[in-house]
Amino acid sequence: MALETILYNVQDGIAAIRFNRPHRLNAVVQQLYDELNEALSLAGADRSVRVVLLTGEGRAFCVGADLKEHKAGRTAFDRHEYLRGEQVVCKRLALLSKPVIAAVNGFALGAGAEMAIASGFIVMAESAKIGLPEISIGSFLGGGITYLLPRLVGLAKAREMVFLGERIDGEEAARIGLASRVFPDEAFLDHARAFALEIAGKAPFSMQLAKEQLNLAAERTFDAALTAELEGMMFCSTTKDWQEGIDAFAEKRAPVFTGE
Repeated sequence: MALETILYNVQDGIAAIRFNRPHRLNAVVQQLYDELNEALSLAGADRSVRVVLLTGEGRAFCVGADLKEHKAGRTAFDRHEYLRGEQVVCKRLALLSKPVIAAVNGFALGAGAEMAIASGFIVMAESAKIGLPEISIGSFLGGGITYLLPRLVGLAKAREMVFLGERIDGEEAARIGLASRVFPDEAFLDHARAFALEIAGKAPFSMQLAKEQLNLAAERTFDAALTAELEGMMFCSTTKDWQEGIDAFAEKRAPVFTGE
């Protein structure tokens, strides 16, 4: 797969996807959405991939839409397809069968913040900033933010982030439940990769089921959740990974899961 706006490689069960427009602080163009969607398809279909790590090349994660491109006289149809591209990508990030970690280096603004939030896990460098400036510039939110953000930080804090459009740092993002971890700027990607490796070592079927059920939690009744969990437990008990987990516990060693 020939890619220009992102970098993609797989190592140690981690599909590393890196936005690759550093000269524009990884600002988004239609091609980036298209290529990111292709990369997510590859990662989803590759059995060797246990987790996806999404980050940005250079000084930023992604500063949102490339406003220079927006001034290029696009038609209404072009604008619609561009905006729809983000919706498709964010849905893929949220619903991919494998965990996705957004490693936020530098700024994650607008569409960049929306892709990070859709990813499920956010880890941030100490100096990184995340924000949603859309209301402040007469635009509007995308990527399912009005659905996802209140579930992460609560409705009051979501309103504050959206209406004020302020940029918050890693410490504040972790305090309000938006970020999972904050790592030092020095060797940030090494820390993010170590976090990804820890998740990659878990049982693939168990992770897939957990992601699905947690995504559906807000729409389900308690009884429906119990039923789905029972089905999940029964399914996992039929896998080789379940037996490996039992054996590893008995033998006091780390399990080696194969996704079987």
